Amino acid sequence: MIRVAIVGTGSISNAHVQAYLKFPERCKIVALVDIVPEKAQRMKEKYELDAQVYDDHQKILPLTGIDLVDVCTPPYVHASISINCLRSGKNVVCEKPMAASLEECDAMIRARDESGKKLSIIAQNRFRQPIANLKALLDSGIAGPVRSAQVDSFWWRGHSYYDLWWRGTWEKEGGGCTLNHAVHHIDMLAWMMGLPEKVTSVLANVAHDNAEVEDLSVSILQYPGALAQLTASVVHHGEEQQLVFQCEKAKIAAPFSCFASTPMPNGFPVRNEELEKQIADYAAGLPAVKWEGHDGQLENVLTVIENDTAPAIGGEDGRRTIELITGIFKSGAMGQTVSLPLAKEDPFYTVEGIMANVPHFYEKTTSAADLSGEITLGSNYQK
Repeated sequence: MIRVAIVGTGSISNAHVQAYLKFPERCKIVALVDIVPEKAQRMKEKYELDAQVYDDHQKILPLTGIDLVDVCTPPYVHASISINCLRSGKNVVCEKPMAASLEECDAMIRARDESGKKLSIIAQNRFRQPIANLKALLDSGIAGPVRSAQVDSFWWRGHSYYDLWWRGTWEKEGGGCTLNHAVHHIDMLAWMMGLPEKVTSVLANVAHDNAEVEDLSVSILQYPGALAQLTASVVHHGEEQQLVFQCEKAKIAAPFSCFASTPMPNGFPVRNEELEKQIADYAAGLPAVKWEGHDGQLENVLTVIENDTAPAIGGEDGRRTIELITGIFKSGAMGQTVSLPLAKEDPFYTVEGIMANVPHFYEKTTSAADLSGEITLGSNYQK
């Protein structure tokens, strides 16, 4: 039985609790931690958990009855809490984004290696059938090498979204929609294509004058033999999120679509329905994802601890995503094309360097302790 402590009992932690409760024979939530302990108490009562409530994660570090710490706090303390828990001999799963800087990512990976414990970073969309299928299709080579990619991380958040106390500041949130929304799509793109060689980006805040951070960014990513365009936004009505890969032989995308062309003698296209059927049949024959989203990733974490194996999404995966995001921030802030990977000597390697160089579009005007209402977790990539 894996004994779980959840640190941070805000909105996203509900998805984690609900996932653990699906595996009652394998795990038990034994501790809830929040700097506002009343929130943790409400969660305990909501889910009828047999768990102790704490107001500081430091209080669970000496406890031997905890195997896994699940970090669901605001981003600015992801690294410190994860490192403390790893060093105390506990496995860690940390919500996205992994950390606020590459320096913090490296410190987390170092703590993992020195402790010998497990570290997984949440990127739950890899555990969705359309995304798993898209990755498999690209890896198969059935459509040929990628020539162009289009990543639309479209979300919509009202003005009051940034009233919450930790949102909308570079210090606490670590960035805007690029870090905290497009992180999902950037992880998927990097998983499928790796890091680009160069990044050219523009950052803007077009609709939220209560936030320092960007609410819109547009980037061009240069890969060997390919370009990718990435839009991160919280101003797009409808939240139509997609990944589209234009390959040598066909277009494949999530939500799933496929279109294949071959050239006539004059170079103009004619549709290749035979290849389209081959691609669709290949996708239909791929193994089913048993547990989707957070359920899938947290089930993987339980399996990793039970079997002493490596997590599907580890520290290096989380760091790679932060590297691309940091490249976007540097390019947008400095008005220049940025080469990756970034060196440790780069000012943007540290939180302090990022804070000293990024634009403050507006100053935060409201600091609400809590916001009522449900949250949404983005597309399921089904049509």
